[in-house]
Amino acid sequence: MTIAGIIDHTLLKPEATSEDVAALVAEAVELGVYSVCVSPNMLPLSIPAGSDLKVAVVCGFPSGKHTTAVKTAEAAESIALGADEVDMVIDVGAAKAGRFDLVEADIASVRSVIPAPKVLKVIIESAALTDDEIVGASLAAVAAGADFVKTSTGFHPTGGATVAAVALMSATVAGRAGVKASGGIRSYETARAMIEVGATRLGVSGSRQVLAEEAGADAATPVEGAY
Repeated sequence: MTIAGIIDHTLLKPEATSEDVAALVAEAVELGVYSVCVSPNMLPLSIPAGSDLKVAVVCGFPSGKHTTAVKTAEAAESIALGADEVDMVIDVGAAKAGRFDLVEADIASVRSVIPAPKVLKVIIESAALTDDEIVGASLAAVAAGADFVKTSTGFHPTGGATVAAVALMSATVAGRAGVKASGGIRSYETARAMIEVGATRLGVSGSRQVLAEEAGADAATPVEGAY
């Protein structure tokens, strides 16, 4: 089964135009990916009739240093404008300080304006955290009702997703939430490695290339994973 069904086809460049986003949507439909992930000011999106393509939007992006009130208002507006999923950034500094109570409260406030079956993903910026901090942030996300924990914004200088971080996050949430690997996934080999250690969603900007590589991969070695 193709990994397209777990890909969030992503365009978050500050210079992206409405025309770029329209092209992203068209490509997403063509490729059969799960969703597109865009900046909040691009909403609402025009999704072709008959398509089941989901719309994800970022919140508190990319620093996570917005106040909880601002993040909550941003998430509420995005839901009102048609978003199916919200990918929020935690206050990474709070996690570094061990204040996981503040991290949880921040997430819980955003969760309160995202009614089920709408989805909340929580970006913990794993490359900037120690293993203990990754565990603490992931547990805070689960406690606050997040549907997914997500590795990275893709904008932090420390880097994006790693196999080790995804494995640790997966072990920590233990099926109570999904795990989204995002940031630096530019090949099918990397995507496959993330899935094999527990990723249940992938954030990818170069989806066409990754899926082309998948199509050329040896069909005799299926991926063990959630897709």
